[in-house]
Amino acid sequence: MRSIAGQVFAVQVVLVVVLIVVATMALVFQARNDSETEAINRSTAVAHTFASSPGTAAAMRSSSPSKVLQPRAELARKRAGLDFVVVTNTRGIRYTHPLPQYIGKEVVANWRPAVKGKVVTETVNGPLGKEVQATLPIRNAHGRVIGLVCAGMTAKDVTGRVKHQLPLVFGTAAGALALATGGTALVGGRLRRQTRGLGPAQMMRMYEHHDAVLHSVREGVLIVDDQGRLVLANDEARRLLDLSPDAEGRHVSELGLDPRTEELLTSGRLATDEVHLAGDRLLAVNQRPTGWDGGQPGSVTTVRDTTELRDLSGKAEVAEKRLRLLYDSGSKIGSTLDIVRTAEELVEFAVPWFADYATVDLVEPVMRGNEPAGSAMRRTATTGVRPDHPLWRIGKLITYVSAAPQAFGFGAGRPVLEPDLRSFGGWSEQDPEQAARIVNFGIHSMITVPLRARDVTLGIATFWRSEKPEPFDEEDVALTEELVARAAVAIDNARRYTREHAMAVTLQRSMLPQGLPEQDALEVAHRYLPAQAGVGGDWFDVIPLPGARVALVVGDVVGHGLHAAATMGRLRTAVHNFSALDLPPDELLGHLDELVTRFDQDQAAEDHDAPAITGATCLYAIYDPVTGLCTLARAGHPGPAVAHPDGTVTFPEVPLAPPLGLGGEPVETAELRLPEATRLVLYTDGLIEDRGRDVDAGLDMLQATLAGHPERNPERTCRAVFETMASPHPSDDIALLVARTRLLAPDAVADWDIPSEPAAVARIRTEADRRLAGWGLEEVGFTTELILSELVTNAIRYGSDPIRVRLLRGRSLIVEVSDSSSTSPHLRRAATTDEGGRGLFLVAQFAQRWGTRYTPNGKIIWAELPLTGVASPSPGTDEDLLDQWDDVPS
Repeated sequence: MRSIAGQVFAVQVVLVVVLIVVATMALVFQARNDSETEAINRSTAVAHTFASSPGTAAAMRSSSPSKVLQPRAELARKRAGLDFVVVTNTRGIRYTHPLPQYIGKEVVANWRPAVKGKVVTETVNGPLGKEVQATLPIRNAHGRVIGLVCAGMTAKDVTGRVKHQLPLVFGTAAGALALATGGTALVGGRLRRQTRGLGPAQMMRMYEHHDAVLHSVREGVLIVDDQGRLVLANDEARRLLDLSPDAEGRHVSELGLDPRTEELLTSGRLATDEVHLAGDRLLAVNQRPTGWDGGQPGSVTTVRDTTELRDLSGKAEVAEKRLRLLYDSGSKIGSTLDIVRTAEELVEFAVPWFADYATVDLVEPVMRGNEPAGSAMRRTATTGVRPDHPLWRIGKLITYVSAAPQAFGFGAGRPVLEPDLRSFGGWSEQDPEQAARIVNFGIHSMITVPLRARDVTLGIATFWRSEKPEPFDEEDVALTEELVARAAVAIDNARRYTREHAMAVTLQRSMLPQGLPEQDALEVAHRYLPAQAGVGGDWFDVIPLPGARVALVVGDVVGHGLHAAATMGRLRTAVHNFSALDLPPDELLGHLDELVTRFDQDQAAEDHDAPAITGATCLYAIYDPVTGLCTLARAGHPGPAVAHPDGTVTFPEVPLAPPLGLGGEPVETAELRLPEATRLVLYTDGLIEDRGRDVDAGLDMLQATLAGHPERNPERTCRAVFETMASPHPSDDIALLVARTRLLAPDAVADWDIPSEPAAVARIRTEADRRLAGWGLEEVGFTTELILSELVTNAIRYGSDPIRVRLLRGRSLIVEVSDSSSTSPHLRRAATTDEGGRGLFLVAQFAQRWGTRYTPNGKIIWAELPLTGVASPSPGTDEDLLDQWDDVPS
């Protein structure tokens, strides 16, 4: 839609153009009329002059008038600038003419009136075309008409005169048009700025909307000019300020306003939410100037009635305060998963903002993470504005009587309000003396709210007031109920976490070694630190093996919680079982990898939600104190550190296999020859890797901690490593195992090569008796000879060369018989008619332990005997013992 300014501009331009066109046409017509008048006047003057000139009358009377008058007429025509001067007789016959052929012919003119003495002016179509001419008489001396003179111009010459004037006329018109259009454009531009480019309909709607809004809003509007006169006041302003109907146009001082309001309106200063009185009303006044953007100077003022809002604002402030209280409680209550700390956060949050004192009592089993049972509660948290309050202290075991509000609220699951404790209602029956002390202390109001979460009541929270004079009301009950409900969920979460954490800790502790076994090969110390997130799957173990050897194991199951702890227990049990088979490290880890894969497959088949075990790692090492040889293998686990007796520390290369459960690649072993007093350090990745430390930095720190202290025993080494490297709040579990090597003394080992002949049995018994006597072990000589005889006899009968016997003296006596056959003997009870099968039975009866382990070159059958005391066979084995001697050659 075209704007008002555009329409005004268009109308003004059209009017100017019309006026200029009309004026130009008028000028043209006027010029033409003036030219014709001038031509007639000039023609009349020339004709009159020619008619009255001397000789004209005489020439008329001459015998040849044309001959005399023609030259004179042409001369006069040319001098006067006319087109023709014609002289005729009284009958209208020409004597002269610019075109001689027309001489003698009747003139084209109204000549008859001229004969009678009149002057005739007219426009005719003559020989020269359209002609403007004047005809008048020629008189003689007596005044008698003797002829006529007709002088004039053609219409073409008259029009030519007008055309010479047209450029000036049109130029003047164009200048006037340009000037008028420019002025109109200036006026239109100013109008466009003032109307913001709006069209008439828009201006009308804006006015209607402005008028509707101005008189319908619930806020008064006044406009005052720079002279202090009221220009406009809407209906609400008239109502609020009680203005008269004729207030507009009057000075503000004449309106009868409050002096402060009058001063503000006349000053024109800025005002924001100033409070003014108007009768019994309280008004909020805002004022701004109107001339800041080129407008008319003055001010616009708005007034709003806030009388009705005062009570609402007070209530809104209270509601806002309570909402803010509940909002803040979400971040300040339940910040930890500790039951007691959560209860403390509840009371600390409520005091002093909402209450002067607050207490929390929890059902006794809840404190241990169990489901609530019974009604006995323990005071868990107490706080107040004064420390000398008479309320029961933390730790007191309380059983509320049925009349107590706490008992009613606990049983019904609803809050109970006691607005006036001074009335000594049922609340005082719990302990009348205590109730009197509470009232005398100044506590006058109480709310008790059950701590309920998931339809279970965990305890009671009680809020008390003493310093605040107003008692608790129903709105306070609603607030405390919401506040306590949030705290109850946090306490229940902490209770559940406490229970699960206790279960996980118990499970993990039960699955970790409760103590290290006695053995002669290594001096061992260990440390375990759970992650901040809770128990995890890190574990270690020390497993004695046959032949005085010891297996060291360190493993890690990714994750935390019950699942990780249970998985760790399963893997540790599996390692113990595989170790009982005396498998080498690579075979043991291979079997463990297959076992983990089977676990994951079974779990996937049963569609369990528990995560897979994939991610478990393990390092397995076997140390032989006889040779000082340590054989290691690892599956996804960090390699060991070796602190040598000279104080240097190295990280030997141990081939790395994938973590357990991934499979696909063979496990390789590494062999280390460790001198005596070498410290072998095994650990999980939580020791060397943390939030602010990568693996390389952790290894460098571990190396620096271990280096240069060869005198440290394993216990001191563990302490130094943990003090240097363990974070107070680790992100992952840490397991550390430090073992210092020992070597069996050369005189504690005896070995012999045995020929494959029966007579060698007697000789080996004799050699064994001699060595036992040298060790002072005559007491176990008979048992040793018996076991040795049976094992050597079996090797000669069923084995193959070479056959070798070895005795090891440590915490126990170990008898080993090896041969190159891989056939393993089996224990069975021989029947009465059997000729053999009793030897291994006797070995099992008299030895503490016995077994078979395989070597790359065959097998070793071993038996372990105590150093003191004689093993007694079970009843009923005497005859088996005697029968067994029949198999032994003399």
